[in-house]
Amino acid sequence: MSVDGIGAFGRLGEATFEPVTDVAAITTDVKAKERGKREIRTGAVVSDKCDKTVKVRCEYIVRHPKYGKYYRRSTTLHTHDERNDAKVGDVVEVMACRPMSKMKRWRLVRIVRSAQ
Repeated sequence: MSVDGIGAFGRLGEATFEPVTDVAAITTDVKAKERGKREIRTGAVVSDKCDKTVKVRCEYIVRHPKYGKYYRRSTTLHTHDERNDAKVGDVVEVMACRPMSKMKRWRLVRIVRSAQ
């Protein structure tokens, strides 16, 4: 680990799922502007095999409470994609919503970057 805090995982202490307070500033979706302060996360699509559903993996870095080592953790979110726009490898933004099924609690807001 180097002195400036950049190690094997990049800059340490930065998480990718900070709740955004001003949804209207980051999206053009009309429904998202009406919803107000809901949790928004960014992640990569790992599966698009289901109809109107994609699996999004959100990675974050945590510090071990006793030893202080930083390590990578991830969460897989089942996300509602109404138009089946997202494909595997896309970086997308998802927002918390009402339960749509047994597993789906998130919906697709926008595709940040398409896969090459």
